[in-house]
Amino acid sequence: MRLTKHVHRLVALRLVALGLVAMLLAAVFGTGSGSAVAAQPKAQKSGHAHVHPTEGPHHGALIELGREDYHAELVHDDATNTVTIYILDGAAKDAVAIEAKQLTLNLLVGGKPQQFQLVSMPQSSDSEGRCSAFGCTSEPMCKAIDAKGTTGRLSVEVSGKRFVGKLGAHSHAH
Repeated sequence: MRLTKHVHRLVALRLVALGLVAMLLAAVFGTGSGSAVAAQPKAQKSGHAHVHPTEGPHHGALIELGREDYHAELVHDDATNTVTIYILDGAAKDAVAIEAKQLTLNLLVGGKPQQFQLVSMPQSSDSEGRCSAFGCTSEPMCKAIDAKGTTGRLSVEVSGKRFVGKLGAHSHAH
């Protein structure tokens, strides 16, 4: 009888301890209902806790260059068959002018490689001899970008360092 009473007391103490731990965790980390901690961006699986931009300043799809050292923003207009790629900083907010005169976009469409050249389109904020925007008018390129399952690569040199960005399966509203 004494052993049973002792076991019940231990179980009760453990339940009280678990309740206290749960309340402590709720107080420290919040319950998710309006707490400041719940509003913070969640860390990615790779262990870093910053927000990843999802759209560029021109509302185009972002291509990560390096480990978010830079971004390329791909904007295309099906009505005019125009594709423009803007080179942006790591936060994908500000233009970064580079020395290139053209960019090459390599796409894989339906298992077939296609390559497109985009020529420099200097912006008013770009310094002499540098460019932050590259463009091309090409219906085949727009159709390739829109094709289901299209993937690709963009290679960009910034300050003497080469970065390669991958284009995933492209999806957007037109």
